[in-house]
Amino acid sequence: MELLNVNGKTDWKKLTRNVLIPVVGGSIVGWLANRNTQEQYAKLEKPSVSPPGSVFPIAWTVLYTMMGVANYRVEEKQAQLRQQDDATQLYDVQLGLNFLWSFLFFKWNLRGTALVEMTILLGAIALTAYEFNKTDRTAGALMVPYIGWVLYALTLNYSTWKLNK
Repeated sequence: MELLNVNGKTDWKKLTRNVLIPVVGGSIVGWLANRNTQEQYAKLEKPSVSPPGSVFPIAWTVLYTMMGVANYRVEEKQAQLRQQDDATQLYDVQLGLNFLWSFLFFKWNLRGTALVEMTILLGAIALTAYEFNKTDRTAGALMVPYIGWVLYALTLNYSTWKLNK
């Protein structure tokens, strides 16, 4: 599959690691942050554009997979060029911010703080996508749906916060 080939080859071990870190990490964070919070969340007033809860794990699994593939492609290109830049460090920062948001919003009920944090997250994602694009255009493009989803999530976060002040 051409998407997974970098410089004509695929390092399946590195690719697997890069995909599993966000997918498994996101699953664990989701489980920890959402444990014992669903009843409380169900009572919140939500905007009319809120999707059913079953959409979120599917969307995040796809997005985390795309992010992992993007990071893999950048790591492989950088290894070939024997260079290290800020792209992979930015990726780690945005992934950490991504994981933190679930705790802020669900576990700790800090929806206003989660909104501010998500705004910072969006900036970190955009910077990561920009840096990825400089190294590998495909990696940059793989981050675009994530930007779109976080923009949508930002709208949901804001609306939920406003409706439940």
